[in-house]
Amino acid sequence: MFQFIRHPQDFWSGVMFMFFGLAAVVIGQDYPMGTAGRMGPAYFPVVLGGLLSLIGLATTLRSLWTRGEAIRNFSLRDSSLILLAVFLFGLLVRGAGIAVAVAVLILVSACASEKFNLKASLILSAAAILFCVLVFVKALGLPLPVFGPWLGL
Repeated sequence: MFQFIRHPQDFWSGVMFMFFGLAAVVIGQDYPMGTAGRMGPAYFPVVLGGLLSLIGLATTLRSLWTRGEAIRNFSLRDSSLILLAVFLFGLLVRGAGIAVAVAVLILVSACASEKFNLKASLILSAAAILFCVLVFVKALGLPLPVFGPWLGL
């Protein structure tokens, strides 16, 4: 590993953030930008990609002067659980509702942690469900069912 990198986890996380952020900015260039008052299809991905790139740059630079853990072995099981959780969220959000989808997302992805705690995961799930329902369904008025048609509620 390069000797000037003191925190490899932060370094590679920052590089990944910059890559995806810049990719969003580049892809967004194909669409009309619009203005802050009248946003075009490129506005959100370009602004979000730019912010993500700045966060990545800050994380990468910080990794050069703060010490941290080395990167441990890659865990295929943990990565698969995270991807499965995201896939299940997308599959469940319309049919089972946002409450079930968020709970499944958090509980399945929490299983990927070495520090998994069912009680803490259930509390986090309840808080996240409440937050998502209040923000996305109530405040923003998105047409997402809290409990979907699959549950008959």
